Amino acid sequence: MSSEDDMPLGRRKPSLKTNGDAPKSMDTIPKSLDKALDKANPSSSHVDPGMSVRFGPVEKMDVDDPPKNGAQTNGNVNGKRKSRQNGSNGKSYKDASSDDEEEPVSKRRRVSNGKAKPEPASDSDDAPLVSKKSKAKSPTLLKKPPKATETALGDSDSDTPLGERLTKEKAVIEERAEKEAKEILKEEKKTKTAAAKKKQPKKEEFDASESAPPTKKRQTNGTSTPGKKQMNGVKKDESDDDAPLSRKVPKKKVKAEPKAESSNSAKKGSKTNAAAKKEAEEEDEAAEAEEEEYRWWEDPTKGDGTTKWTTLEHAGVVFPPTHESLPKNVKLRYDGVPVTLALEAEEIACFFGSMLNSTHNVENPTFQKNFFEDFTKALKDSGGAKDKDGNRVNIKDFKKCDFNNIFEYYDMQRAQKKALPGAEKKKLKAEKDAAEAPYMYCTWDGRKQKVGNFRVEPPGLFRGRGEHPKTGKVKARVQPEQIIINIGKEATVPAPPEGHRWKEVKHDQEGTWLAMWQENINGAYKYVMLAANSDVKGQSDHKKFEKARELKKHIAHIRADYNTELKAEKMADRQRATAVYLIDKFALRAGNEKGEDEADTVGCCSLKFEHVTLKPPNTVIFDFLGKDSIRFYDEVTVDAQVFKNLKIFKKAPKGEGDEIFDRLTTTGLNKHLANYMSGLTAKVFRTYNASWTMANLLRDLKSAGTIQEKIKDYNDANRRVAILCNHKRTVAAGHVGQMEKMSDRIKGLKYQKWRLKQMMIDVDPKIKKKKDADYFELEDDLDEEWIQEHQNYLVEEQRQKIEKKFAKENEKLVAEGEREMKPKELNERLEVVKELEQKFKKENKTKKVEAEGKGPTVEKLENSLSKLDQRIDNMLLQAEDKENNKEVALGTSKINYIDPRLTVIFCKKFNVPIEKLFSKTLREKFDWAIQSVDEDWEF
Repeated sequence: MSSEDDMPLGRRKPSLKTNGDAPKSMDTIPKSLDKALDKANPSSSHVDPGMSVRFGPVEKMDVDDPPKNGAQTNGNVNGKRKSRQNGSNGKSYKDASSDDEEEPVSKRRRVSNGKAKPEPASDSDDAPLVSKKSKAKSPTLLKKPPKATETALGDSDSDTPLGERLTKEKAVIEERAEKEAKEILKEEKKTKTAAAKKKQPKKEEFDASESAPPTKKRQTNGTSTPGKKQMNGVKKDESDDDAPLSRKVPKKKVKAEPKAESSNSAKKGSKTNAAAKKEAEEEDEAAEAEEEEYRWWEDPTKGDGTTKWTTLEHAGVVFPPTHESLPKNVKLRYDGVPVTLALEAEEIACFFGSMLNSTHNVENPTFQKNFFEDFTKALKDSGGAKDKDGNRVNIKDFKKCDFNNIFEYYDMQRAQKKALPGAEKKKLKAEKDAAEAPYMYCTWDGRKQKVGNFRVEPPGLFRGRGEHPKTGKVKARVQPEQIIINIGKEATVPAPPEGHRWKEVKHDQEGTWLAMWQENINGAYKYVMLAANSDVKGQSDHKKFEKARELKKHIAHIRADYNTELKAEKMADRQRATAVYLIDKFALRAGNEKGEDEADTVGCCSLKFEHVTLKPPNTVIFDFLGKDSIRFYDEVTVDAQVFKNLKIFKKAPKGEGDEIFDRLTTTGLNKHLANYMSGLTAKVFRTYNASWTMANLLRDLKSAGTIQEKIKDYNDANRRVAILCNHKRTVAAGHVGQMEKMSDRIKGLKYQKWRLKQMMIDVDPKIKKKKDADYFELEDDLDEEWIQEHQNYLVEEQRQKIEKKFAKENEKLVAEGEREMKPKELNERLEVVKELEQKFKKENKTKKVEAEGKGPTVEKLENSLSKLDQRIDNMLLQAEDKENNKEVALGTSKINYIDPRLTVIFCKKFNVPIEKLFSKTLREKFDWAIQSVDEDWEF
């Protein structure tokens, strides 16, 4: 008798609800049920760390017909599940609007043509998600998401299967974490004991205190409540010995000491008054600069109190420009008839018309439907549409609307803006910057701080990410009456636009926002905050990573507890333990409850029956709408006990729409985690696991060679973190094209090498006998056809460079009020291009290359060859790195989850410029990390 526990959505019967309520899991789990499931799939005392097999959104997931022989996958016909569809016809808008032939190979979908497709005869990792017993049914193959490859990890020579190696590596890293946690707690206990002894000078008092007071009973798997700590893990000087997690960083002086100043001034007595005055001014400026560099991470007085500022001044926000009506000859056409719209409705029509080139959005049926609903409502509210004679036109069919005239108008405007001379572009930018200058900075507690985004979001069409149900709806123009200003009581309140007023002016010293409003699509609040490189944002990042470091000493206790509770008799405890396992091992988000009008995005605690498919013996497939409405698909192997628990949580009468963790909420889970450590929530595990894994990999790393080789070593470690911690992505649409460009650049350098070698023969014909004949041959990947194309490219590139330089110089002359150069000058400059073209023709004909440059010698040419070889090696490393990174979100790991101080110590330890790993924006964002650690720092 088969079960429907994990039946694909397309074949599953609707769950039966009793009195409108979803079925609830039993309070306790009978031992008989545990034993019965253990017989089928025995679990051991050791808990498997688990590993992701495949990850990423998938383009297509077809449902197979149930096999007639009754073959099952975990009590159902197969493990495949049906994807969400956008259109009523069961087809994705992508299917209807795009041609697969125009897409890169990596993004093409497999479409069934009705013929049976062979199933790969490979191991289970590469097999499609269908029951092997149902091969006779000729199922449509699933285009599976990427899986970690040996190449991506840079160790394809090992004979051990990759999954086994990754699991072992993950287990070793977790064992290290457990060992270090125990050592930290042991050291803390030892330190506390020593401190207690110091406080008991008399022997009698010491003896009296030897019997410790009874320990308070632990609350739900937690440790005793930790004492109050200083913000961001910064402790007082005398307590450094008690804190194994943080190393003391020598503090730099913020101000120049008065004594030093007086001694310097005494020495300067012999100088002239003017020189002394100038030097004194320079010293004042230097002291001022030191004051500006406020090292908040070294300030123990900055606690985690509620008051964030004492004084706050800013200029408010910048509003987007108002809509300018279209020229009279530019109209929306309805059923072929040009129509005139009121300004409000015309603006909405322009939102859609101006983005016709974004087919991903405008051909999406959901986008069209939502837009047209809001557009017709605006028409109704503004008096409707009229033809040229003033007759009302009833717009009720989206398919009859023609926005092409509007698109052409905006496309022409974009082209004109792009074609503006450089000087004109600079002038417009300078005017814009001057107008926005007052808004770019605020004064926060007397310090100048950069504001992140002071511009109010302009109106338009909401796009959303993934399959958002509200995509296409109109984002209304935000009015001053919707905006709340947060500013100091003594500060001047910025003036609203003329004829308007602010919704409210607050003096909220607990808030770090400067202005806020509520948008109309999802009812979310938008905030104007400080920039990423400001003190406040830096403190937030610092606190986040310090919280992850603090978890390091509690992780062993937490894992031991949830491993035990995976077999708990009480259903609520077992569900909670299973959820923590999934969050810890696979970086799942906790998830929050959603309202009816919100996108149906879920996380671990809100997983429903249809989001999880089980494949014996221990494979779990997650498929749901994740953060930002992006489809989350992950196929993982889990511990046998976790697999058994999920089967219990999905037990009948549960069905589609029912929650798996029905006795657990995100709030309850985070409250439980806070018992172990103050402020611990589910999301801290992601940061901890990424940073701890990276710290371990860097600890064992022996990086040598060139800067580029060291960067590759760092990226290899980062990539391993992303794979072990589940930070993966699908291959970008432009990846294939980017790799082809890199390949062409490498081939271009090889062609330069060949020409240099031919020049060596021209300089010294006898060298051909001294060196091996193969030395002067073309490399295998260079053929005559490619060389001809490359030569044409070099000629055209030279032409464009000369023309652009000529145009730029003319612009400069006009800007300075001088006469432009004549076209004759350009023609003279282009003679170089003609010479290059003739040179290539001669080389192709004679198969000889004349030596170039002043006084060419074999030694000079060999030096040039050596430099080219180095460039080729670097580019090959970059290409390999890029190819290996195509399925891994390195940026996500490096920016959001790996403690930036680990990147800093890598750079210091191996003498790699920080600029190679952190862009200017990141260097500003993580300035606190760059300045606060040396190479001996440990996470």
